[in-house]
Amino acid sequence: MTPTLRLVFCGTPQFAVPTLEKLVASEFRVDLVITQPDRPKGRGLELVSSPVKESALQRNLPVIQPERIKSDEEFRAQLTALHPDAISVVGYGRLIPQWMLDLPPLGNINLHASLLPKYRGAAPIQWAIANGERVTGVTTMRLDAGLDTGDILLQGEFAINPEDTAETLAPRLASSGADLMVKTLQGLQSGNIHPRPQDQAKATLAPILKKVDGLVDFSRNAGEILNRMRGFQPWPGAYTKFRGKNLQILQARLGNENVPQGELLVLRDRVFAGCGQNSSLELLELQLEGKKRTAVRDFIHGHRPKPGENLGV
Repeated sequence: MTPTLRLVFCGTPQFAVPTLEKLVASEFRVDLVITQPDRPKGRGLELVSSPVKESALQRNLPVIQPERIKSDEEFRAQLTALHPDAISVVGYGRLIPQWMLDLPPLGNINLHASLLPKYRGAAPIQWAIANGERVTGVTTMRLDAGLDTGDILLQGEFAINPEDTAETLAPRLASSGADLMVKTLQGLQSGNIHPRPQDQAKATLAPILKKVDGLVDFSRNAGEILNRMRGFQPWPGAYTKFRGKNLQILQARLGNENVPQGELLVLRDRVFAGCGQNSSLELLELQLEGKKRTAVRDFIHGHRPKPGENLGV
């Protein structure tokens, strides 16, 4: 009879929860869950647990939340004493130190939400959509000292639908990735998986998002702007300036009007914004700084945008 794999799970966000749940429900044994410390949130700055911690506690799993993992000797001793066969890492948010990489015989197995080597980094789902990809996927790899550079174990492709946003695509990738993690650990245990190096020449980056990434550049064509809007949900979204105030573009679609770049065209209860390459966006839902989100028809009635008025100023 094959012995049960002893696992340690490292993860923090909601994306990691399906993997933890699948591992607990499988034939494996999850001896410890490691997640980031509780963080202050909201106006009251109350401490809030990570989604992974909440899931682990519901399943009566032991949880630890070290502030630092590289130089914490107590944490190192605790983890070493468990003698894990593998460490499963999903969105933990910390660089795994070399001593931890070397600890389990099967390695630290990471789930990454892209088809590596494409979109290495913190925001692979967002950048895949923002760049107009039609296909993405999930990859399990054995972590090394680099940034998502370890050997690939298994991969699964996933279609990006035209209406997908980062918020709608992430749960589907998380569910698919959870199954892939279980399959990967089973394959490593049986010796049926053969790691393969990544093609470094094909690597692309998916850096952590910044506020400025949501600033609409109307020199881009309308399709590119829409892709970025979809990818950058819920943050940083898509925003510009209108009469000196921030204007969030919450919903839009491709327009069919010829409008000068960066200008507005008002046709009855519809508004179009001129974009690059003689393209345009039809704006559907907006939110002006200090105001509630509103349908564009109400925006017209409330603010009376003038034909030819510029966005971005």
